[in-house]
Amino acid sequence: MSATTQARYKVGGMDCASCATKIDTAVRRMPGVEDVSVSVASGTMTVRHDGTGDLVAIEKKVVGLGYSLRALGRGKLPITPIEGEIRGTHDHDHHHHAHDGAHDHSPHDHGSTEIEGLHGHDHGPMEGPWWKSAKGRLTILVGVALAVAYGIGHLLPAYDAYIFTAAMLIGLVPIARRAVMAAFAGTPFSIEMLMTIAAVGAVVIDASEEAAAVVFLFLIGELLEGVAAGKARQSIQSLTALVPKNALLEENGRAREVPAESLAVGAIILVRPGDRISADGIIIAGESAIDEAPVTGESTPVAKGIGDTVFAGTINGDAALRVRVTAAAEDNTIARVVRLVEEAQESKAPTERFIDRFSRYYTPGVVAVAALVAILPPLVGGESWSEWVYKGLAILLIGCPCALVISTPAAIAASLSSGARRGLLMKGGAVLETLGKITAVALDKTGTLTAGKPQVTDVIAFGRNAEDVLRFAAALEAGSSHPLAVAILAKAADDEVEIPAAADARALGGKGVTATVEGQEVFLGSPKAAAERVSLPMAHSRRITSLNDEGKTVSVLIVGGVLAGVIAMRDEPRPDARAGLKALTDAGIRTVMLTGDNARTAAAIGKDLGIEVRAELMPEDKSRIVGELKSEGFVVGKVGDGINDAPALAAADVGIAMGGGTDVALETADAATLHGRVGDIAAMIELSRRTMRNIYQNITIALGLKAIFLVTTILGITGLWPAILADTGATVLVTINALRLLRVRAV
Repeated sequence: MSATTQARYKVGGMDCASCATKIDTAVRRMPGVEDVSVSVASGTMTVRHDGTGDLVAIEKKVVGLGYSLRALGRGKLPITPIEGEIRGTHDHDHHHHAHDGAHDHSPHDHGSTEIEGLHGHDHGPMEGPWWKSAKGRLTILVGVALAVAYGIGHLLPAYDAYIFTAAMLIGLVPIARRAVMAAFAGTPFSIEMLMTIAAVGAVVIDASEEAAAVVFLFLIGELLEGVAAGKARQSIQSLTALVPKNALLEENGRAREVPAESLAVGAIILVRPGDRISADGIIIAGESAIDEAPVTGESTPVAKGIGDTVFAGTINGDAALRVRVTAAAEDNTIARVVRLVEEAQESKAPTERFIDRFSRYYTPGVVAVAALVAILPPLVGGESWSEWVYKGLAILLIGCPCALVISTPAAIAASLSSGARRGLLMKGGAVLETLGKITAVALDKTGTLTAGKPQVTDVIAFGRNAEDVLRFAAALEAGSSHPLAVAILAKAADDEVEIPAAADARALGGKGVTATVEGQEVFLGSPKAAAERVSLPMAHSRRITSLNDEGKTVSVLIVGGVLAGVIAMRDEPRPDARAGLKALTDAGIRTVMLTGDNARTAAAIGKDLGIEVRAELMPEDKSRIVGELKSEGFVVGKVGDGINDAPALAAADVGIAMGGGTDVALETADAATLHGRVGDIAAMIELSRRTMRNIYQNITIALGLKAIFLVTTILGITGLWPAILADTGATVLVTINALRLLRVRAV
């Protein structure tokens, strides 16, 4: 590994699954190459080589296949083995592929040599609208030539075969050139090859008019496919466009505009009201409502103040903020999301692998069938040669498995980007596929089902009024950052209680705090410590015990040596937890809460939420329980928010990180939800199930159309025209069906 270096390229004109495969097959055969991963989604190719390989020769090879290449930041990555596996395939170059024209094509992720290349394209770099692309121009040219040939053919009927052949050659020559290049590079059964054989064959049997029309239709189909697929690619790229290009950097009390890329970690930036925040960071001054919809899909603005984290690309509301940058441009949340989705598109789903293998045998199989159809009836049954050769050629065209090959990756790429726009991140097709099969979900309690911060649930006064109890307690806790203190102060702020000043406050280790407030000595602490100071009447102790049974932490307040009241606190369930869990159980999924918390608290919250509870667990117990569920035959999803969940996240079939998520959780998890809403898990599973349905529809469309046209061709009902439509038509239908997944359903 140590000697492995990596070169990364932007590839122009790469359109679909098979383009990527063709490049992959060709480059993999070059000396010194260890691994190649080609992503159509981002239009990039990463070559890992041992340093002996000749990069120039590799580049020439790809250009020879008809693509354009541009080297991207090379040699930046001395890769460590693990990095190489996880992150290595992506340098940070997200601004290059924002929109390579309407026509940077389809999100097919092929890092394998498996499909014998199918779809070939004209590979100029695709910039600008379709009619400016090389492919668009060629299509228009062939169309014009066809119209001219049609006109001249009517005037000079004797020569129309030659005229149409000439018109056809304009389109066929580039196609045939690519067919030959692909064959030499290790991909003999490409669609170009099938197309070339069919067109030449049609001329031989005197169907040159049809041959020309078929070449034209083929080019139109390619264009349509490109336009449809370009849309899918843009949806992911639109994420990168969210991050502003410039930032206001504060230096020595002055603010100046600098490119957002140049911001270093630790820099201070100013964010004016209404501006997009240009980097991930922590607020160090100011309070404002921040619209996080661009990143998390969360529609209501979130109030944030000093110490809160903000994401690049989110929109600042009504007040100026000063933010300390915590991540360089290439590591901010959006860049990471884009990178995750792109890597995900390079990692294949099981269905897709199966289809790759299927196509490998399918295309040569079709060629054999077509040859038999063309030769057998005339040889054996004395039928007319030209009629059966014509049918054989039609079958050759019908056989192209493009639509089939595209069926899975197009749907998966659309889902991954649709999910990313809603803050649901999935690392790859395999994860997306497994999510739909989940039958049990284990959820962490703190920070996942609950907010992770205690809240005051009850203020009970004995002898004084409740407001007094809260007032005195808040006076004692003022300035403390202990979670229970924070809860009391938050409650006081909510109730707009005026907090008196406290003198000579001191903490009594592990027991509580005391201070002088309004001339009286006040104590707030655990029931046990309070019982040492005053006697607790039976009724009051019973009250405290019942609060404890509800899983609440109780603090007792004593004012001037007299029992004044109690304050009960608990880490309350998130507002969306009950609905989120119900959505899971409605989908027929078993839910279990796993927590390290004490059994009483856990049971109380579990009862509240109606979920099975396992409490007082260590991190290793969590992964053990996940293992037990798996051995009972469940497909297990594990949801957690942080470091202590990492082992269990890794053990589950799918690990889902919750919330803004720690980096550790994001790295070990297979999926993550940026909002950290419990409902997102059900949404993710639903998205996966919808995707799988879409894939099965796609496969049915692709194979169904082929089967129908195969039968009608042999019966002599349809000819070469419908054969090409059966192929490109199916491909376009399948791509459009997959694009339906991009529509973001109301969350």
